[in-house]
Amino acid sequence: MKSTLKTLMIAAVSALVTLAAHDYFSNEKIEVVENEKLSLIPTTYSFKTNSLAAEMTDFTQAAEKTVNAVVHVKNTSIQKSNISGWLRNFYGDDYDEKRIGTGSGVIVSPDGLIITNYHVIEDATEIEVTSNKNKTYTAQVIGSDPSTDLAVLKIKTDESLPFIPFGNSELARIGEWVLAVGNPFNLNSTVTAGIISAKSRDLNDRDSKNQSFIQTDAAVNMGNSGGALVNTDGELIGINTAISSITGGFVGYSFAVPSNIVRKVFEDLIEYGNVQKGLLGVSGSALNAELAEKFDVKETQGFLIANVIEGMGASDAGLQSGDIIKKVDEVKINTFSDLTGYLSTKRPGEKVEVSYSRENTNNKIIVTLKKTNTTEFLGMYLTNINSEQKEYFGLDQGVIIKELMNRRLYRYGIDNGFILLEINNKKIKDVSDIDAFNVNNLNSILFLKPDGEKERIIFE
Repeated sequence: MKSTLKTLMIAAVSALVTLAAHDYFSNEKIEVVENEKLSLIPTTYSFKTNSLAAEMTDFTQAAEKTVNAVVHVKNTSIQKSNISGWLRNFYGDDYDEKRIGTGSGVIVSPDGLIITNYHVIEDATEIEVTSNKNKTYTAQVIGSDPSTDLAVLKIKTDESLPFIPFGNSELARIGEWVLAVGNPFNLNSTVTAGIISAKSRDLNDRDSKNQSFIQTDAAVNMGNSGGALVNTDGELIGINTAISSITGGFVGYSFAVPSNIVRKVFEDLIEYGNVQKGLLGVSGSALNAELAEKFDVKETQGFLIANVIEGMGASDAGLQSGDIIKKVDEVKINTFSDLTGYLSTKRPGEKVEVSYSRENTNNKIIVTLKKTNTTEFLGMYLTNINSEQKEYFGLDQGVIIKELMNRRLYRYGIDNGFILLEINNKKIKDVSDIDAFNVNNLNSILFLKPDGEKERIIFE
């Protein structure tokens, strides 16, 4: 009993001592804090006050609008074997190799007009199109343009087909969500999502092709070529064309021809049979720090004009060598692909406003775009024949060789002054017709000599 009482007394005393100590030190601490001056220290971060997600994005409507308007394209081609003589006579055409390639296409009209890549249907002897509803059609090539890697197909049908409307690729913004719709690895109706990573992308500065791709990180693989790149409204803003890859498979970058270029090429092929190119008539380079120092200019962005082609719109309007093009209409020109990409949406006869600087002074001028009158093909520098040449030779079409750089053609007797009349048995009206031909798929070229005699070169 005494032991228990002793324990309780010790506990009570300990509690009183603890409370007294707590009260003493607490009062002292509060006194110190109250006597100090407090200061606010700014931080390098901020707290998120919004409890919602950064962006609520729903791709289902865009997918539903577009998936039935993207088709599977199968290209059957016959590759001629290299055998000749009695072996070919013995085996005949059975010895030739049949090849099948696949890709995608986009229905852009309810009556069955389809846009795809040129490389999807190149060399095709038969083209088969299969819809998302597993209906199969035989397709006809309406026209193609190898320089933009685009082609237009037509299928016959009595029903009204689902189609994707054209969007304005100029309004597409970097960071915007997009969907890639196609048939990778023969997997029909595949939809992948990503954002626009860059615009006006040129994959090769030295290949002389006027490229201006939309770059995305939406997954694209073999079979996606010719498929649709659409925005979240289900509008067509590009045709998926290429990937950048070391392995051959998708590694994060895909490229699409912008819809404004696609639409213009599509309309030209339907109406004219070839692409009508409206050109300024200048040559030069996009500026950077190195070129700015070399040419002693203060600008590091823009297109520096090196040469102005006589008789073209830039020359007529007064642009000069050394001028720096800053804008065309409302499009800023920082790279060569900015310039060529925008002009690819224009036709001969259209007018554009060119903003440029000359000797550190900013100016604006109106330029009328003109049709090209020169081109280079198979080592031949060609230009349209003039009215005097037409009258002299009794022609209403053709292009003349101004300079020959192809030694093989020279050994065949071809030279400057020869007039090119046909390629692969197709008549050449002017230099714009040349763009439809690939130098790797030539069968024959028909020339007219200055003495009036015709000569045909056969390629085997």
